[in-house]
Formats: sequence, C-alpha cells, structure tokens
Amino acid sequence: MSVNSSSSSNDSLLHPHHSSTNSNLPFGMHCLTTRPGSLISTSYFITNILLLLPLCTFILYLRLQRWRQQRSTSTAAMTSHSDAFTYHMVIIELIGILSFFLSCCGIYSDHIGVLMAGHCLWTFIWFGQMFFHTLTCVERYLAVVYPITYLSLKRERGIRIRNISIGCVWLLCFGGTSLITLENASLIADLCVLSLSFFVISLCNVSVLCILIRPGPGKQGGDRERVDKSKQRAFYTMLAILGALLLRCIWNVVWFAFYIMTENGECVLMTSGLWFNLPCSLVLPLLFLHRARMLVCCKNNTK
Repeated sequence: MSVNSSSSSNDSLLHPHHSSTNSNLPFGMHCLTTRPGSLISTSYFITNILLLLPLCTFILYLRLQRWRQQRSTSTAAMTSHSDAFTYHMVIIELIGILSFFLSCCGIYSDHIGVLMAGHCLWTFIWFGQMFFHTLTCVERYLAVVYPITYLSLKRERGIRIRNISIGCVWLLCFGGTSLITLENASLIADLCVLSLSFFVISLCNVSVLCILIRPGPGKQGGDRERVDKSKQRAFYTMLAILGALLLRCIWNVVWFAFYIMTENGECVLMTSGLWFNLPCSLVLPLLFLHRARMLVCCKNNTK
C-alpha cells in the first residue's frame, strides 16, 4: 500500500521542501518526519541508547570475565542455553543501537537513505528479538516439562542443536529484512512471526503452570522444594517475556488497524506506540542479570 504524505497533512514536516520524498517511505515511516512524530521517536531512540548501551556492554564484560576465568583454570564449563541466547540477543540489541542512531541522523538531516538504513536494521532486530524470546521460552519449557530430555541436551548433541537454532535465527533475520521492499509481504511476515511467537510462548507458560499446580509425589524434603523453586523461576522468566510480548502485540494491532483504515494515520499515536517495544529489548538482558544476581533486588534478597 503506497503512502502519500503530501502537504495536506495536518502535521508540519521538519523539512517541507523535501516532502515529496516521503512518499517513498514505508507506511508509518513518514510519521518520523513530522514535527511531533520526530520528537516522540527521537526521545524513544535516545532512551533506548542510554538504557541498552551500558546494559549490553556490561553483559558482554561479564561474558569476557567468565571466559577468562575458564581459560585461567583450564575448565571448559558449558554456557547454559539461556545465557547463549542472551549473548546473541545482546549483539542484536547493539545492532539496534546503531539503527536508532541512524534513524535520528536520518530524521534531522532529512536524508531518506539514512532513515531507511535505520529502518532496515530495526526490522532486523525486531525479528531477532521475537525468535530469541521464543527459543528462551522453549528452552525453559523443556527444562520443566521434560527434565530428563533437557539434561541430555546439555551435552554435545544439545550444544549442536542450540548452535544450529541460533544460526537459523540469524538467517531468518536476514530473510525477514529482505522483505522490507515488499510492504504487504513484510506486513504478512511480521504478523505471522508475531502470532506464532505469541502462541508458542503462551503454550509454554500454560504447560509450565500446569506442572506447578499439579500435586506431585514426595512433597516433603529439600530436594523437592529446590525443584519447585527452579520451576517457579522458569515460569516467571517466561511470564516476563510473555508480558513484554503482549505489549508489543497491542501496538502492532493498533498499527495494523491504522494500516487498514487510513493512509496517513494518526502520527502522534503511531509514534507513541514505539514505547511498547522497549520491554522486549530489556527483558532478556535484565533476566540474565537477575540469574547472575547482579541486580540490586537480587543482592538484597540474598542477604
């Protein structure tokens, strides 16, 4: 669906003399060139950069520290599957920081090419977030519902499956980004990935919840209590991811409604919806720091 952002729009463009070039932007992207839309989106981009850059840098620093410790002690401790997904997610988020920077430059330099480059990278990280969220929930689901099978996946076979899955995620991210020039195809792909991820993550949550509320043998004893706490942590992890994904779903439904009902849409509302994506960027890094007991709340609980 082509979008015509002509001078008849109620929102004044930052650079009116280049308004004709806005018709080349995908649906919704023209809102970034309006005055209110640019202010809202820029505040969102800057907030992401300020939050994610130190967070991602710190996680990579922790990873480097662990690698040095393993190397100095000559131990080959296996990185957990959840941590491996988080490390790749951090790399995805660093690419996202570049996309935010390019988007800001494109908006205020009125350079459509730079703005489109930022949009392409944003599409790339959008797919990466969805797939790594899903893989993390599936991994937690297997750990709770099929613990014996999960233990076997901690060996070489499981690492190979994990690495293949991660490689497929990166390939799918490139494939999804390549559809950006085909607006309708890109929209269908986005909706399919979003719906599938939401369905899988919801199913994982319900399955683990059923395991938690089901009465089991040997309720007494420290081992049983420790297992229950482990299952609860897995459930809370998936619940946090589901909550972040639910916010993203709400925004995408609103965005899709504007896509169907109008050409130009309400730019203030559409750009304000960007903030619903922020939890999806923060949830896996924060859960990683929670597992590593690096958050202040975790430190207080251990005292």
